Amino acid sequence: MPKTPEFFVGKTIVITGAASGIGRSTAQIFAREGANVVCGDIDAEGSERTANQIIQKGGKALGLACDVTKREQVDAMIQRAIEEFGSVEFQFNSAGAAGRRSTFLDIDDELWDQTFDLNAKSVYHSIQAVLPHMLDNGGGVIVNVASMSHKRGAPGSSIHYAAAKGAVVTMTLGVAREFADRGIRCLSISPGPVRTAFQEAANTSPELMERFKNDVPMKRFAEPEEIGELVLFMCSDACEYMTADTVYVNGGGGWR
Repeated sequence: MPKTPEFFVGKTIVITGAASGIGRSTAQIFAREGANVVCGDIDAEGSERTANQIIQKGGKALGLACDVTKREQVDAMIQRAIEEFGSVEFQFNSAGAAGRRSTFLDIDDELWDQTFDLNAKSVYHSIQAVLPHMLDNGGGVIVNVASMSHKRGAPGSSIHYAAAKGAVVTMTLGVAREFADRGIRCLSISPGPVRTAFQEAANTSPELMERFKNDVPMKRFAEPEEIGELVLFMCSDACEYMTADTVYVNGGGGWR
């Protein structure tokens, strides 16, 4: 929680991947704290649904269609957020997916490129779009979703995804250190398995799902809101000295 009561009231966060999972839960959590929430997702109906849920509870939100692999759409989302709410103080880059599971020798160029476009280039687009605005305003906080897989390498199933998320961790470090003296904090979160539609979308087998769970000493997956509450803390004035790092959230596991 923030040190200052009502710290988030009237401030704006832009969230990618807000139609479901971690992005949707984080949107709801920031709205609970009084923030304006811009919900971006390639699933236009899903982003509108998340925004409408917030509005129905008395919050302020905007749902936008945005393909984060397209720079012009990301630029338009940030510009629309500024026009609607006046400024953007926080950005949470949650959009991402493994595409499909694959052994290393079966990864083709198409899968590799798609995975990097969605998981790494999207973050690059998003940060470049919002950073000039944050610098003009004297600061801001950017949080990116990385993955525990960047430490493990994801052998046998998702080396392409692990490599892209490793790029996110490195990009986060570089941006944070380059702009640390100008009011910008940039962090990433490296979760273990989270209970979302992610695994289904990646065609994760029941056997692999069970292996993932057994690797976690808590013997369960994280819930999306557990990640969202961490994003809230990282953006708050309770950890203003924290930047240039990735935070592992894995129930004690994910290292094998």
